[in-house]
Amino acid sequence: MKLLVSILLFITTGFSLAAQSFVPTVPIPMPQVPTMRQLNHDIIDKSQKLITSLDGKDDGVFTVSVSDSLNQITNDALQIIVDNMQAEIELNKLIDENNKYKWLRSLNDMLSSFISGYRVKLFKGNILYNLIISYKEAIELEWKNESIKPIVERNIFEIGEILIKNFALKNNVGVAESEDIILLKRIERYPHRTMSLLSQNPNAYFADSVIVSQAFKDPEQLYNYAAAPNALGRRIQASNNPLVKRIGLLALMKTGRMYFPFLDNLYREKISMDSITKMLHDSLGYFKLLVTTQIDYAKRLKQNDTPLVMNVLTNKLKSKAVELYVNQINALHDAQENIRFECLKQLSPQDLYYVAVLGEEEIYTSSYLGVYKRIFLKMKHPVADTLLKWVDYDYYKKFIKIAANYNTLDDFLTRMNKANAEKLMRNFVTGLEKTKTLEDAVDVANSYASIYNNNIKKLILNQIEQNLLQSEKEQNKRGQIIYSLLNTIFLSMDSSQKIDLASRLGINGIYKMPISSLKDSTGRIIIQQFFYGDKDGKSVFNSFFKYYHAPLWKKVEKENWVELYSTKGVPITIYCNKPLDNELDLDLKAQEALGRYLEENELYPTVVIHRGHSYFVGSTIDQLPSSAKVVLLGSCGGYQRLSDVLETCPESHIISSKQTGTGTVNIGLINAITHDLRLNKDLNWPLIWKNLAKQFVGVSKERFDDYVPPHKNLGAIFIIAYNLALQVE
Repeated sequence: MKLLVSILLFITTGFSLAAQSFVPTVPIPMPQVPTMRQLNHDIIDKSQKLITSLDGKDDGVFTVSVSDSLNQITNDALQIIVDNMQAEIELNKLIDENNKYKWLRSLNDMLSSFISGYRVKLFKGNILYNLIISYKEAIELEWKNESIKPIVERNIFEIGEILIKNFALKNNVGVAESEDIILLKRIERYPHRTMSLLSQNPNAYFADSVIVSQAFKDPEQLYNYAAAPNALGRRIQASNNPLVKRIGLLALMKTGRMYFPFLDNLYREKISMDSITKMLHDSLGYFKLLVTTQIDYAKRLKQNDTPLVMNVLTNKLKSKAVELYVNQINALHDAQENIRFECLKQLSPQDLYYVAVLGEEEIYTSSYLGVYKRIFLKMKHPVADTLLKWVDYDYYKKFIKIAANYNTLDDFLTRMNKANAEKLMRNFVTGLEKTKTLEDAVDVANSYASIYNNNIKKLILNQIEQNLLQSEKEQNKRGQIIYSLLNTIFLSMDSSQKIDLASRLGINGIYKMPISSLKDSTGRIIIQQFFYGDKDGKSVFNSFFKYYHAPLWKKVEKENWVELYSTKGVPITIYCNKPLDNELDLDLKAQEALGRYLEENELYPTVVIHRGHSYFVGSTIDQLPSSAKVVLLGSCGGYQRLSDVLETCPESHIISSKQTGTGTVNIGLINAITHDLRLNKDLNWPLIWKNLAKQFVGVSKERFDDYVPPHKNLGAIFIIAYNLALQVE
């Protein structure tokens, strides 16, 4: 550990030295160059000129920054220092004629490497000055047969890589050591790829230190490599560090994943392997062990003692809650209550709490209500804050948000005395500026729309205003933005305030999506649907087309996708990739083929629809075109991915489900959208929702009520406004 810290401290300190001060250089007159070698100089000159145009302007200047001084020294280096190196190569009497070709080629190789890396966005233009200076020093060291390692050490790894791969420097005496330095710099920059990077050179001098460090910082990443039958796996298994040895042992076990969530308690000898082994074939006992460990870890976390792999424990608890309980009670939706909730019979209030709070993305409304009811039936004294104390307030903000969404918040708050209830709700909306993400703030925004108790709403508003004043007093910019936005959004929910939310926040209208915004230059609307090749995906794909038939629509089959053209009204084309076998990734290849076709033909989808389970939604978002103005996430828990969508499409209108997405609701939404667009109507979300609400009854209505339209999507509105506010700042 100490060795790794020392290494990283040295490199971090050295990195600051890379911003070298510029020393004005006097141009060196170019001597007469033999005709045969003039071509090499011409090639270098062309590379210099090409670099000046990389910023998109043909003005002979390469702009790398808003700083005039940085632009000046960079362009002086590109023109004067590079020209001088050409002259120095020609004037150097210690270099024979053949080697002058070599060094001229090497100089251009350095410039070409910069051009290639810049074009594919491996680095920014502001490294060019240090690259040129470092290359100049490197060739001078090479001429003296000295190591270029000191230069690699003080620069970012991108510069070091260009140097050690350079045509004339790749055999320098310091290349081997420099490769280790570059690897360590990569690991420092990309800690989430530590083990993958280390596998490229498991015999690096710092490998053991990195392995030990990784055991404490990211044990799961180490676990994934510890059983590999390769050099890195063997090096991990050979470690004498107690924690590394424990991780290595678990990785070699077939059931190691079942023990791994308890790594911290195993390492601290708070629990034995045998006590876990007894639970491996007892699903109820294993689940309860996960719950008690989660609560224990939550207590430690509040004491600034972060347990190892707590995220792994929570994810395992979540997966078991869904697998053992949520899926069962969801599947028995139409069964009698005593049969439907039989699987919950042996769960404690704490167990049920985690089923509700961690099963949020999958649980049906009626399933949640059954779980919630049983939490208090299991308590001798059904007091709400007693429950929260039992779980040490773990995920309490998430629980409040869920209770608000399912209209059980009033009941929950009445189960504690008024003072405690008010304190809880004030805490719910406080400290939002202290978190690393916007998740808590988005939960607060989404919850407010589901709260109907005016006293609670007033209390929340008052606390938000107090938090805003405190943030202003402390000059906390993040806090000022968060609380100011929440205050404006919440006040706008009161019609008597007459707040034009879109105008006040400076965002596009949230109640309507103008059809003009969805049409391309030819007046056509492009819609893209993402389908996936599992059993359900194929079924949904096949049933989709029965809603789009002649005489209003024409279907055209392609190899990897299907095109639907409207034949009357506004021209609309719906592109649907074929749900080819997902186990062979053929559905992904079909999506990629369709994406390339759309891009090559300048067809930009403005409406994008995800059709598939929640575990596929990430793939859709990864391929989301920035042109999308309306995005329908028709899958379970799509509501949780709002920020990911808005990263690519910052002003899009998002329709998503808070819980379970269903084909019936999805096709109803798609039909409503395409119907209005074909008739040349704007997408009026309140009107569309009002009309759709009449269509769905029974179970379908319950599913439809889980869908959130753009104008009520306070979380999305908050994220859009927050990102805009940051830009203004």
